Amino acid sequence: MKNLLRPMLVLFVALTVVTGVVYPAVVTAIAQTAFAHQANGSLIERDGKAIGSGIIGQQFDAPQYFWGRLSATTPNPYNAGSSSGSNLGPTNPALADEIKARIAALHDADPGNGAAVPVDLVTSSGSGLDPEISPAAAAYQVARVAKARGVSVAQVEALVAQATVGRQFGLLGEPRVNVLKLNLALDAGQALR
Repeated sequence: MKNLLRPMLVLFVALTVVTGVVYPAVVTAIAQTAFAHQANGSLIERDGKAIGSGIIGQQFDAPQYFWGRLSATTPNPYNAGSSSGSNLGPTNPALADEIKARIAALHDADPGNGAAVPVDLVTSSGSGLDPEISPAAAAYQVARVAKARGVSVAQVEALVAQATVGRQFGLLGEPRVNVLKLNLALDAGQALR
């Protein structure tokens, strides 16, 4: 047993140093060198102050802003420390009630909009933190945002088109619009004058 104790301790210390110190230090150095923006949270700044992240949604519910997907995180929406989906199945009455309430809120905010409500505006994302919506969800909200801001629908549509990101490499994922970036562009008055 004594013959085995020393090699086991040496191996334990060596693996602890390699996997607990060297590997994390190398990965952190590579990330900070090659992907600093992403490694530091993809923060979006305005006037030198971080106001959000490009990869974590934020709650917008004022009529002059585009609204994102619902968040199922608790105790607050878009709580990055509590990423989770709702886990409500399609036959769960609570999911149907949540969807009906969101449709009613969308109709109350824009009573003249008779278009079909895109599914991503009435359902939660898997993480509860989704920062993006589909172009259809953005298009559904254009008239409400334009009216609330006192600008033309065409101006807001042009801004949505500018904010739409296509599929990665032309084939991965779906076209999408980052809600925070779009709302910041609206606030800055980009493409509205």
